[in-house]
Amino acid sequence: MSPELLTLGMFGMLLAAMLAGVSLAFAMGGTAVIFGLLLFGTNGTYSIVTAMFGNMWSILLSAIPLFVFIGVALAKSRIANDLYHTFYLWSGRTKGGLLLGTAGFAATLSAMTGSCAASTVTTGLVGMPAMEQRGYDKSFVLGTIGAAGTLGILIPPSITLIIIALQTGLSVGRLFLGGMVAGLILLAVFLIYIAVRSQLQPALAPGGSELAPLGERLRALRSVVLPLAIILSVLVSIFAGIATPTEAAAVGAAAVTFAVIVRGECSWGYIKAVSHDTATLTGMVIWIVFGASAFISIYGSGGGTGFLQEYLRGLQVSPLMLILIMQLIALVLGMFLDPVGIILLVLPIFHPIVVDLGFDPIWFSVLFQLNLCIGYISPPFGYNLFYLKSMSPATPISEIYRSVLPFFGLMLLTGALIFLFPGLITQFTDLPIRR
Repeated sequence: MSPELLTLGMFGMLLAAMLAGVSLAFAMGGTAVIFGLLLFGTNGTYSIVTAMFGNMWSILLSAIPLFVFIGVALAKSRIANDLYHTFYLWSGRTKGGLLLGTAGFAATLSAMTGSCAASTVTTGLVGMPAMEQRGYDKSFVLGTIGAAGTLGILIPPSITLIIIALQTGLSVGRLFLGGMVAGLILLAVFLIYIAVRSQLQPALAPGGSELAPLGERLRALRSVVLPLAIILSVLVSIFAGIATPTEAAAVGAAAVTFAVIVRGECSWGYIKAVSHDTATLTGMVIWIVFGASAFISIYGSGGGTGFLQEYLRGLQVSPLMLILIMQLIALVLGMFLDPVGIILLVLPIFHPIVVDLGFDPIWFSVLFQLNLCIGYISPPFGYNLFYLKSMSPATPISEIYRSVLPFFGLMLLTGALIFLFPGLITQFTDLPIRR
């Protein structure tokens, strides 16, 4: 079978299976089995099993359930409510102060959970009632929550950054550091936009009527010091080269458990809920990894990976334009597919080209990840759009689309900035970090 026909057949069957409602993991795995048998007979199954077991033995996979546990345990405790209350008290009388606090809360929650879904939904459930009560414009609120919630992909401990490291062999620590820098740049852009728009259109985001006493604000800070210290210690230990991501995640999971016990929130119901959600989320990610490894194994064995790489290299464009084309592919795919699936399907094809062209793979991967963030709020199928719809059922989907458009533009602008000035990322990612 020619590589061209293989590409059309495998990706066509994958698309048909997904349109039929088959989950991504089983759509990729099923496609791999069928084409493995067509190409290699029963020997094709050996190739699939070998690829899957190769990923199973990766030490990086053990970091995924640990980071998922940290996020779920923090999200299901009262820590999120205490954290938002702290931002609420410190927002004061500033115009748009609560929206500024909401964006900062979502970024902090992203660092605590590593999940877009958790940060978006929790921010909406905790923050929307307070802002509606104070007369904030609903469209402005929805746009801010939807955009800030995407930071869960970029800001460590991002599960998708671990998947990128698994597929490319890059350092998780350097990817985390690059994602942190890009996430903070994006957060700064959001905060500037919110502050400027709130000043120009004060009716959209009025300030508070009074400032909470300093004593009350300081007491609010005490309730979130312990969980934030845990997250910072995990990330700093990775950035400083003290521990590997898996070691840091294990210590972080134990520390979060201790924090929840100290706060008196550990009950049998809490343990069951955290265990169930951790197993469910981890299983979903792991099965996508296995399905994608089977798909790529058969596709690569049939010459498909080499065919696409040679096709991209053969385009009569400059190296920088080729990088831009690959990033645009990631952006378009992000509008329709799960980020984990996109990483596993296309990054093994893109990464060798990036290295051959002499570009920094950390910079490329962080920019790739940013495009997946943009996909989360891109019509028609961005995940965060439907999370917003579930939190505000009465709001037409067309209004939700309009609410995120300004932030969509800001994210594109940030991506262009990082694309044109790679030093924004690379100057921070050359530290001696353990893999």
